[in-house]
Parts: sequence; C-alpha cells; structure tokens
Amino acid sequence: MATAICATGFKGGLSLTSSFHGSWGKSVTGEDYIMLAKAVPNHVRVAKPVRSRPMMGNVNEGKGLFAPLVVVARSIIGKKRFNQLRGKAISLHSQVINEFCKIIGADSKQRQGLIRLAKKNGEKLGFLA
Repeated sequence: MATAICATGFKGGLSLTSSFHGSWGKSVTGEDYIMLAKAVPNHVRVAKPVRSRPMMGNVNEGKGLFAPLVVVARSIIGKKRFNQLRGKAISLHSQVINEFCKIIGADSKQRQGLIRLAKKNGEKLGFLA
C-alpha cells in the first residue's frame, strides 16, 4: 500500500512530495528484526575523560638563579633540617613584611598581596626549588 502526500500553496508551483509504504500498525518482525538487531550494538563503550593530575610543589622547580644553590644545600644539610630552616626563613621574612606594612599603614589585604608577591618572586628566583 503506497500513499503519496503533496504539499502545495507556494508561488511558482513548488511542491513537496513524500511517499509512505506500509501501515501504521505494522511492527518489526522476522527478517527486519534480525537485520535491525545486528545493526544496533548491545553495548556502547564510553572512554573516561582524561584529567590532568594536580601539580604539587613548585612549578619552577630546578629553575631560577638560586635553584642550584638550594639543591646543593638541601643535599648537604638533609631534607628535614633544610625544611626547618626554610620555614624559619619564610617566617622571618613574613614578619619583616608585616612590620613594613605597619610602618607605612597598609591594610591586611595589601599585606597579604605583598606576601603572595614575595612567594612568587621566591619561586621564580629558585629559593623554593
């Protein structure tokens, strides 16, 4: 059973034609079902998204003017003792920044900005290698 559907009404005689074969109530059975089952996969593999691992530590490690000196000092003194000395040096430097901010009258937000700037400069120069 074939039915032709035409749509007209446009100027210039434009017509859209479509033909429909079969009935609305017919289901997929027999050979049609087997061919359809072969065409559709049973499962779909989905790849896991690739995530970059979070970086821990200094991104400029091994770079900077003072990095070789820091690496040699760490190997001579030992990692534990070196980290203790580094912590004391950072603490003293933060105290100097705090005193400087008190003298010039900078607020806490500006003080934190100066401390962050000092950390970035230390990373670039290689002090945190």
